[in-house]
Amino acid sequence: MIPMKIKPFGVEEWMNEYENDAVYNLGETCVKSLTVKELLDLQGQGKKALEEIYAMQLTYGTIPGTDKLRGEVADLYKTAKIPNVVIAHGGIGANHLVFSALVEPGDEVVSVMPTYQQHYSIPEALGARVRILPLRLENEFLPDLSELKKMVNEKTKLIAINNPNNPSGSLMDKKCLEEIVAIAKDVDAYILSDEVYRGLSHQGEAFGPSIFDLYEKGISTGSMSKVFSLAGLRIGWVVASEETVKEINVHRDYNTISCGKIDDYLAGIALEQKDKILKRNRELILENAKIVADWVKSEPRISYTKPKAGTTAFIKYDYRIASRDLALRLLRDTGAFVVPGEALQQEGFLRIGYANDSTSVREGLKKISQYFRILEKEGK
Repeated sequence: MIPMKIKPFGVEEWMNEYENDAVYNLGETCVKSLTVKELLDLQGQGKKALEEIYAMQLTYGTIPGTDKLRGEVADLYKTAKIPNVVIAHGGIGANHLVFSALVEPGDEVVSVMPTYQQHYSIPEALGARVRILPLRLENEFLPDLSELKKMVNEKTKLIAINNPNNPSGSLMDKKCLEEIVAIAKDVDAYILSDEVYRGLSHQGEAFGPSIFDLYEKGISTGSMSKVFSLAGLRIGWVVASEETVKEINVHRDYNTISCGKIDDYLAGIALEQKDKILKRNRELILENAKIVADWVKSEPRISYTKPKAGTTAFIKYDYRIASRDLALRLLRDTGAFVVPGEALQQEGFLRIGYANDSTSVREGLKKISQYFRILEKEGK
């Protein structure tokens, strides 16, 4: 690999700089986090679990992740088995491992945008040519597959998608995914699907179809952070063919060794109790999504694609002010914290997360509305 300078990570820099100043955190994307006590109470064997943790020798854990945890992850898919699963340092570590293992200088990568910045900045830094497939508000932030078909060729190593999408909450259904698979097959490309919000569909089954179950070169990444309210565990995963897993593990040895033993243990408990966690989290997200929908209806100068999954909405506003300036003024003057579209290379938008408690979401949106009235008085 040729070492290359990577671009600053817009969203993460924004969160690092300003999130701690929030009164109403509408930048949060993880469903309201669980405490250790809340997690163990779901299991009903908290005393036993704590005794096992107290007795745990804090050496390296099982290198690829314990079979128990990998088995629980495999159960989130229709066709995955333990050998298909690699445990990583969060979803961010999982994505990084995939790009590091598969993308080389001279390759071409197609990435949707807006999306998580890893999916275009990392392959670019690795020396690949990155082609951007724009997701547009007028198309409900779903990919134009005729555009995608024109972008791929024999040099295309990988197509990166994000499903459900961050920041828009759009959701590609099985038919759309199958059409993307057909395009990838024509040029023998991998598909990396960042599925960290999979499990939070707003209608129907919580877990929609995964790219891993639809394509032999389909790679899914996920984590305990968003859907399972356990970002503090720093546990994520890659689910891929055994051949791809072997390639990923070569790179994993250089940057991870093992994840934490306690993290692995608690993540296994959480996935055993996934039905209880999902019930809690979907109820909260559906309530908050309605709050956001009612707010959008009440504001004549904003618009959005109603999210179908996940925890974020991407709001287009009609005020003459840059998104970064607007977000800074909102935080300074009202305590409402949002992510500016600029951080996602999408000027004129705000990303609003509705993953916190409903009171915070409702009150934060009220503060934003009050500030819109100020902008109107300023002639913005």
